[in-house]
Order: sequence, then structure tokens, then C-alpha cells
Amino acid sequence: MTYYFDTHTHAVSADTATYPVRPLGGNRSDWSRTRPVDADGLIRHLDEAGVQTAALVQASTVYGYDNSYAADTLAKYPDRLVGVCSVDFLSDTAVTDLRYWLEERHFTGVRIRVSDGDTKVATPGAGLSDARMGAVWDYVDSHRVPVCVQMHSKDTHKLLAVLDTHPNLTVLLDHAGRPNAAGGPPYPRLAEIEQLTRYDGVHLKITPAALRRLGDEPGADVTEVLRRLADGFGTRRLMWGSDFPASRGTALSSRELVESRLSWLAEDQLRDVLGRNAARVYGTPGDAA
Repeated sequence: MTYYFDTHTHAVSADTATYPVRPLGGNRSDWSRTRPVDADGLIRHLDEAGVQTAALVQASTVYGYDNSYAADTLAKYPDRLVGVCSVDFLSDTAVTDLRYWLEERHFTGVRIRVSDGDTKVATPGAGLSDARMGAVWDYVDSHRVPVCVQMHSKDTHKLLAVLDTHPNLTVLLDHAGRPNAAGGPPYPRLAEIEQLTRYDGVHLKITPAALRRLGDEPGADVTEVLRRLADGFGTRRLMWGSDFPASRGTALSSRELVESRLSWLAEDQLRDVLGRNAARVYGTPGDAA
């Protein structure tokens, strides 16, 4: 039986009195308005998708840096979910805030957005390499906290500046870091993201959004690009995420899409990508599945 670990899910409560809407930048995401799914609904969808474990990523385009709903969801489903919180990396209290969510509310990782997704959110400060973020990078490095980064491949040089001083960081790039396949073969701009291959702690999340973006590039062959990323990073540094419910469709349809796009992998490699790699990074029991 394949062990599935979905590295990218969200949950949104209908109870706005208990969990006020305070999105980053003041712009609430369209998906959270039109197709929100609460904690119980998320678990039902994971069950339907055959997913044993999932990372619940803070819905910052709904709640900003208030991780309360995600924390309460983790407490309700501790055997199914690990948590990825959000904090203001530029704040003087960033490390104190992060320690609270990790130690008191039992999150496992943290996420920083430095580029827009489907919702416009301003880049914090000068981006990942902003000197004011130094204390946070020191903390997550010394405490081995996995960091999810939402960025475009053009931001790679800023992540490299962080990794040059913190080479042992564990980084998970949302949507595979949005690799640039513009122009088709030989994909010269894939070299941006490929600069990160030398850091063993950098992982790529393969998501429906990443696949759609690659598929929309004129002349790009999605399988060819995925093979190149797998060759460069190694399959033990690839994971999958449904991005449910932000991505359209069900958790099952997202899982099936990613799985079909990676069907060329050897069986053991595919099992790594579908669950064992994420279990290893987040320290859940599925790594022996």
C-alpha cells in the first residue's frame, strides 16, 4: 500500500468571530471566498484521496500571521496533520513568535511568502536576504525547522544568499519554486532554480499549480522538465502537494494528476516522492512505509 503525504493543504473556518479574517496585505484570496474547506472537510477529502498524512499550511491570505485556526485544527487531528505556521520574518519579535507556535501550539515548520501566488501579497522588505531576517534564519537553522518558501525562480539569488551562510537549512519550495521553462528546450532559464541543487536540504513540492504553469509555457514539455529537475535535485528531494482547496478540484484529483505526471519514475522512487520524503523531513512515522 502506498503511503501518501500531501505537503500542501489549507483549511478555513466559517466562524469569523472566533477566527477573524486578516489577510496579508489586506487582499483575501479568491479561493478562500469561493471554495473554502474547514478542518473536518479537509480530513474528509484526505480520506477520499487515500492520504494518510498532510501538512496543514497556514492560510495567510485569510488569517495573516494569526495561526490560531490551523493550531486548533492540529490539536483536533494530531495523528493526521503536521502544521506549517507563518510569522513576520521582519518583526523584532519574529523568533519569539515562532517559538510560541512551534513549542506551545505544536507546529513543525514555518512558511515565508516572497512572491505573489494567485493573490497579490507584497514582498517582505528586501526579500529572503533582508538583513532583518537574520535572527529567524539563525533560529530555524539551529533548531532544524523546515521552511516552506513561496517564490519565483528569479528570486533564487536571494535564497542562495541565505543558504551561503546557512547551508544546512531544510527548505521546501512551494510549487517547485516556479521554475522558468520559457522558450522550450534547452530551457536555459531552468538554470536559475538549478543553482539550488548543490544544497542537500532544498526540496521541491510538485503541485497542480506548478504543473499547470509548466504546461502553459509555449514549447515546454512538462515531463521533460520534471525529468530534468529529478536528475538535478534527485528524487529524494521531490515531494508532492495538492494545494487543496486553493487549487481547483479535489484532493484526490490533485493527487492523481501529480501521480500521473510522475508515472515514469521507478516504483521505489515514486513511493519516495508520494510520501516517504515528506515523512522523513517532517519526522512522521510514514518514512518506513
